[in-house]
Amino acid sequence: MKKRLYQSMIELGNGKTSSAVLKRFAQSAISRKAIPGFVNAYKIELGDIGRPSGQYTSLHDFFTRSLKADARPVADAALVSPVDGRLEIHGAIEGGSRFKVKGIDYSLAELLGSQQMAARYGNGQYAILYLSPADYHRIHSPVNGQVVKQYMLGERSYPVNRLGLVYGKSPISGNRRLITELETPYGCILVVKVGAMYVNSIELTEFGTEWEKGAEVAYFSFGSTVALFFESGHLQFEAKISDGDRVKVGEPLAYMV
Repeated sequence: MKKRLYQSMIELGNGKTSSAVLKRFAQSAISRKAIPGFVNAYKIELGDIGRPSGQYTSLHDFFTRSLKADARPVADAALVSPVDGRLEIHGAIEGGSRFKVKGIDYSLAELLGSQQMAARYGNGQYAILYLSPADYHRIHSPVNGQVVKQYMLGERSYPVNRLGLVYGKSPISGNRRLITELETPYGCILVVKVGAMYVNSIELTEFGTEWEKGAEVAYFSFGSTVALFFESGHLQFEAKISDGDRVKVGEPLAYMV
């Protein structure tokens, strides 16, 4: 009952009109007046942002802010966090091609739109990282690698916060998402960028075929999720991290086996 009620409420407010209105407001000059309240409400740390908060021209401009050049040092680990956010869950892909988030079972084939691709990552590992609206929204490469495939799936998006993950319509595999497959020294890795409700955009900033670990590659226009998937037998997760931990761009996630 709770799940159906939640989905009905989201459906009512997740149309093209409401999304367009919110996007228009966030990009308008008048929205810059909301920045101080937003900073206070979310207790955003301003010490590492690229320019003073008063210099942003709109709420969207602040959402997509850059950081100072030395704000996120990149660890020597094989694979590092691509975002600032919360490590929602990490572990093994179960039953060949399925993974869990908040107790909900997901199909890797459905997420990727391909049984063949899903089979390659069967029995591998995954990590789901959630960005709240308060987080730095730019996405960085988690590893050195070459882009071998990149494509978009999905149209509408639903919330990817904790309520959305429990009660939503499979947001990880159903939302609009940009899937990038990288060939790396540690096997192939998938970087799946999942859009969020309302401001449903994922913007690439790196259009080349070579990704450098720690370099910026894209940004979200609102809080969302990045999912990482690794082939079996190449990487081992950092022992010190646990589900629910806060992580930042460049911090170690996994090492070569």
